[in-house]
Amino acid sequence: MSIVEKILVGLFNMLQIIDAVYIFIPFALLLIYFFYKIFHFQTVFQRKKKITNHNFQFGIIITAHQDTKLIHPLIDSIEKQSYKKYNVYIVADDCDTSSLNYKSERIKLLKPNVPLNSKVKSIEFALKYFSTEDDIVLILDADNLIHPSFLCIINKYFQKGYKVVQAGFNPKNTATNFAKMDAIGDFYNFFVEREVRMMIGLSATIWGSGIAVDYNIYKEVEFKDYLGGFDKKLQAYLVQRVKTIAYAPEAILYDEKTATSDSLEKQRIRWISSYFKYFNESIRIFLSGIYNRNFNQIYFGFNTLRPPLFIILEVALFTTLIDWLFNKALYYEWLYLLACFFLTFVTIIIIKGKDSSLIKMIFLLPVFVFKQTVSLFKLNKAKKDFLKTEHNNVIYIDQLLDPKNTIKQCQ
Repeated sequence: MSIVEKILVGLFNMLQIIDAVYIFIPFALLLIYFFYKIFHFQTVFQRKKKITNHNFQFGIIITAHQDTKLIHPLIDSIEKQSYKKYNVYIVADDCDTSSLNYKSERIKLLKPNVPLNSKVKSIEFALKYFSTEDDIVLILDADNLIHPSFLCIINKYFQKGYKVVQAGFNPKNTATNFAKMDAIGDFYNFFVEREVRMMIGLSATIWGSGIAVDYNIYKEVEFKDYLGGFDKKLQAYLVQRVKTIAYAPEAILYDEKTATSDSLEKQRIRWISSYFKYFNESIRIFLSGIYNRNFNQIYFGFNTLRPPLFIILEVALFTTLIDWLFNKALYYEWLYLLACFFLTFVTIIIIKGKDSSLIKMIFLLPVFVFKQTVSLFKLNKAKKDFLKTEHNNVIYIDQLLDPKNTIKQCQ
């Protein structure tokens, strides 16, 4: 075997090892989840003591772009909060605001003179109008709704000393197949990247919405690029700034899922583009964790370096095929590993989805993977376009809450 061949074989084996680790991690996390549930172990949050009785004031930023029809339902859900210490800042970027009239002094309508066309710029615009009493920056999208106990629960996390808290998630709509597939992906990611990590005291990844950050810490973040990847840049800073990025699964945010093929494609182009755009940030987190001997940062960096799941699976199938041709022992190991991943994925969706229609959609996931693969060849669009996804599902919080169940108020 020549030197070149040895190098290629070495690189291929390294690729297999890294990909196998990424495929195995969800299974390991599922075992940890069952271990905690079966033996009734307390999570890190449950063991953590309250360090202050101060009730924090939320500065809620709602970013809207060229569309305001979903703002009324969101404001309705905010006004139904059991916790009343908040101000709302609606940034109506390039919007017709004639229908937005609110009597409450807590709700401020902000309309930039010049279109911002950027979520980051909209947030920065709102911060200029913050009250001196606002302690926490809470970022919401116009298509969100929040559970009546949302703010009260987030407040409890800050009372225990957390400075950054990511809210939980439920889909607002699952009427179409694309919406169901989008929801399945979120259930899986929230479980693997947030819920189980929080159980064992590791930082959760943040989402583009439902993220609460200490005001002074958010003001430290410097954005150099205003188009796409807002959450990637923010979490790259926060994971190195705070001890733990917390995840509050009980603080439920309802998010509208992409209902059409076109919207799904735009969304995935944005997400995949932001992965490559902030790849260097992930490397810095990983290396910083090694340098500081900080396992939280090492694990966080290693997982943010992970390509989108569909790429990981496609690489796994490719290596399985190669091993079928040249290494039968590894071929069978890959079959076991892929079967293990599939069962893990299905189990997570059963646990978190609690909807039989979602389970049926798992068999259509190859279509989902294909759509994302197609998005790889359209990444240049993300450099030139805001790639806004359309949201049209006007629904109020009372329609989502089960009237048969009494809402457990946060005390």
